[in-house]
Amino acid sequence: MLSVASLGLAHAAQEDISFADDARYSVTSPDGDIEITAFTNQYGEPMYAVTHDGEPVVLGSKLGMRFAKHKQFKDNLLIGRKSTASHDETWEQPWGERRYVRDNHNEMVVTFRDADDERHSFDVRFRAFDDGIGFRYEFPKQKALRGEIAIVDELTEFALPAEDATAFHIGARLWNRYEYLYDTTPVSGMQKVHTPVTLELGSGTHVSIHEAALLDYSGMSLQLKRGNILEADLAPRSDGPKVKKRAPFNTPWRTVQIAEDAPGLVNGTDIYLNLNEPNVLGDVAYVAEDLGVYTGIWWDMHIRTKTWGSGPKHGATTEYAKEMIDFAADSGFVGVLIEGWNEGWDGDWYNAGDVMEFAKPYPDFDIKEVTDYALSKGVRLIGHHETVGNIGRYEDQIDEAFDLYEKHGVRQVKSGYVADGGNLKWTDKNGIEQYEFHDGQKNSNHHILVLEKAHDHMIAMNPHEPIKDTGLRRTYPNWITREGARGMEFSAWGVPPNVPEHTAILPYTRMLSGPMDYTPGIFDLRPNENPDYDIDDRNSPEAFTQTTLAKQLSLYVVIYSPIQMAPDLPQNYLAKPEAFQFIKDVPTNWEESIAVAGEVGDFIVQARKDWDSDDWYVGALTDEDAREVSFDLSFLEEGKSYVAEIYRDGEGAHWETNPYAFVREDKTVTSADTMSFDLGAGGGAAVRFRAED
Repeated sequence: MLSVASLGLAHAAQEDISFADDARYSVTSPDGDIEITAFTNQYGEPMYAVTHDGEPVVLGSKLGMRFAKHKQFKDNLLIGRKSTASHDETWEQPWGERRYVRDNHNEMVVTFRDADDERHSFDVRFRAFDDGIGFRYEFPKQKALRGEIAIVDELTEFALPAEDATAFHIGARLWNRYEYLYDTTPVSGMQKVHTPVTLELGSGTHVSIHEAALLDYSGMSLQLKRGNILEADLAPRSDGPKVKKRAPFNTPWRTVQIAEDAPGLVNGTDIYLNLNEPNVLGDVAYVAEDLGVYTGIWWDMHIRTKTWGSGPKHGATTEYAKEMIDFAADSGFVGVLIEGWNEGWDGDWYNAGDVMEFAKPYPDFDIKEVTDYALSKGVRLIGHHETVGNIGRYEDQIDEAFDLYEKHGVRQVKSGYVADGGNLKWTDKNGIEQYEFHDGQKNSNHHILVLEKAHDHMIAMNPHEPIKDTGLRRTYPNWITREGARGMEFSAWGVPPNVPEHTAILPYTRMLSGPMDYTPGIFDLRPNENPDYDIDDRNSPEAFTQTTLAKQLSLYVVIYSPIQMAPDLPQNYLAKPEAFQFIKDVPTNWEESIAVAGEVGDFIVQARKDWDSDDWYVGALTDEDAREVSFDLSFLEEGKSYVAEIYRDGEGAHWETNPYAFVREDKTVTSADTMSFDLGAGGGAAVRFRAED
C-alpha cells in the first residue's frame, strides 16, 4: 500500500518520565472533539476515560493484565507520560471501499510502573482520531517478563456512561460462531458478546467497540459485569491460558468508534485500517485484476437441487461446470466458484475433516479441462477448500493444494471452517488432538499462514466461518473478503431465515470491521415452493428469503465486498432480465463510499463511486417496516448530469405478500437534486447514476 501524500506535519516528542500516583495525562483528536485521559485510581490501578464534545463516552475504566506465572499488571502502579506524537498522511489502497485513506491522529504513550519495582512496567499507546480512539498494551523486554508469558486474563474495561444505552449484539463463544441474528436490548440485556458491538447512548451518540490488528493473539469478546461495565474476554487456548507470548510484544488495538449518528459510524471505519501496518506482502497487483461479480455451483446444494457429495445429483461435474462458465462469460462475470469438486464430501461431510482431500478431484470433475475452458472464455475458476474445522490437516496439504490451483490459473480461493465453536482441530507433536475457538490465538496464526502461502501462489483468500475482521487486509491485501456473520444461505434453510431487519443492522455492526461475502442476489425468493426443482427432500417451509426483489439488488451496494456473488440458478436471472442487468453492471471496487442516511436496525442509504469510472451507485433498504427514504445527491460531481437508472420496489411491495413488485425507470439528475423512494416492508432500491458525456 503506497503512501501518496502528506497532508500535514508529523512530529513526535520524547518526555522525561516523572512517575506519580496522581498524575493525569490526556490526548485529543485533531479536531479537538475527542479526549482520552490516562491516570491511576486510589489503588494504583491503571485507568483511562474518553469524552466526546465534553460528554463522557467511556467512564473511568480499568486497564491491566493477569499472568499465570509472572507478576500481575493490575495495581500499585505509578504513571508517567513517555511520548506524544501527531501524524497526518493519506495512503492508497490497492482495492477497497475507497481508494484513498487519510490517517490523521494524535498519539500519547504512557508508562505504568510498579511502585515498588522500577524494573516492572508496561506502556499503553493511545491514538485519538476524529472518528474514535484506539489503544494497545506494549510490553518491553524486562527481567519481570522473562520466558514464556501465559496471559490468563485481560482486565480492559469499557464503562458506559449510562445504562439506558441501546445495544446491538450477538452472543460470543456459542456453537455457531458469529452466525446469529442480532439482538437489540438495553445494555443490561447483554451477556458475553462479539465485537463489533454497537451502542446508541442516551444522548444519541453512537459508539462501536471492536479491535484492530488481531495478530498472534486471541480475539476479544466483551463480558457484561455489574452495572454498565463491559470487560475484555479473550478466547481461551486449548492448553489453558488465553494467550502465550514472549516479551517484547504488543497486543491488538482496542478501538472505540464514536459518531454523532448512525451513518457516521459507517463513514468512520478507516480507523481499523489505520491501526494496522502497511502491506507486508509486496506486489499484490494480481488481487485487483480479478475483482468483480462471480457465480458458481453453490446455491444448488443449499436448496438441494444438487449435492456436494458424488452421485446422481453431484453438482461439481465437468459438464455442469462448463454450463456455469458459459453463463458467467455471457453475463460478464469474472469467475465461477465450484464447491464439492474434491474427494471427502461423501456421506456426513459435516464430520469429514479427517478425510478431506484438497488436491484430489472426484472422477467426474476434470480440473484441467474445466480451468482451460474457463480461461478460454475469459473466466477464472474460483477454488474451494472446506477444512471442516481441521486446520491441522489443511496446513499439512496446503502446499500441494495451492500448487494445483496455481498450475491451473486459479487466483481466488474460498475456504471454509465449518465446525462448532471450540472445535477447530489440530494434532500436536505428541499425536494428541487439540481443539480451539475460531477466534483463538491458534486460528489467528493459522489464517496468516494461509495468506502467506496463498500469496506465494498469487492467490487471494475468502474464508467462511473465519476469524473476525480487524483490518488486516491492509497488511495482507490478498485477504479480500470473508463471511463472519449470518449470510444469505440461512434463507435457503429456514432455521429460521434472515429476518428483514438483519441487513439493516449489519452495516452498523459486522460491516464496520470490513468486507463480507454475504452472497446477495436471490431472484427465486421461495425456492422451497418451486415445483420445477427436482428435490427429494425439501427444506423447511420457513426456507424463503424475507426481502423484496429490489432489496436483493440494493445489497450489492449496501454490503461491501470486492467480490460479490450472483448465487441463484441461471434460469432465475434470465427470467428477470431487467433486474439482472443491475447485477451485470454493478462494480465491486470503489473510489469512494458514503453512507448518506440511516438508523441502526431500521434502514440505510449507501452511496459508492466506481473505482474505474465517474458512475455512482446507491443502495437503500429497510427493515420489516415500509418507509419513505429521502436523500440529496450532493455526492455527485457538481455541474455534471447523470442518468439515474432506478431499480425499486413497486406499488404494494412486501417481503411476505408481494415480493416481486418491481419498477425499472430512468431519470436525469444533478448534484442539486434530491431523490426519494417508498420502500416496501423488507424492501429496497438500487440506482446506477451513469455519468453523461
